[in-house]
Amino acid sequence: MIGKLTGRLLEKTPPTVLVDVHGVGYEVDVPMSTFYALPPLGETVSLRTHFVVREDAQLLYGFATEAERAAFRQLLKISGVGARIALAVLSGLSVDELALAIVQQEAAQLVRVPGIGKKTAERLLLELKGKIGAPAGGLPAGLDGAPGTAANDADQSDVLNALVALGYSEREAVAVVKKLPPGASVEDGIRAALRLLARG
Repeated sequence: MIGKLTGRLLEKTPPTVLVDVHGVGYEVDVPMSTFYALPPLGETVSLRTHFVVREDAQLLYGFATEAERAAFRQLLKISGVGARIALAVLSGLSVDELALAIVQQEAAQLVRVPGIGKKTAERLLLELKGKIGAPAGGLPAGLDGAPGTAANDADQSDVLNALVALGYSEREAVAVVKKLPPGASVEDGIRAALRLLARG
């Protein structure tokens, strides 16, 4: 199993890159999210990888982050989803955007990805629920169809829970929720919070 490659970036031809590791050139297919983050040719690149061995081919897929690779592997577990569709999903959506779509069961995000229709998008969201960007125990109340709190701060509480489900620490989530404008909907609050967190 090849789990990671670190070497000199020789070629970039979307979606494939060529990485020279001690004189051996590895052809690696990457999602566009990783492709856009690559350094200039000739510089050192490090990729997390997923290695597939078939009767007719040996294929190597690369990712800039462990979160991308984990999402790719979860997508591959779904019946009817191959590497091509999985790469397309991660090329059209960041891991955070995919996790948010799963938390909210929002098929519209996935339908925009080439090759994915409404029925496929709905099946992906259903099968990925609780597996990407959410704790193993399930999704927070109020975001999975279960009744949420009726208190006035219910929306902020749901935003906080969603951020924790997306992998942020409770401390980070509390800090960013305090910066949100009052009266924002859960969806708008989550999007605004993710933008603030992305800025660091």
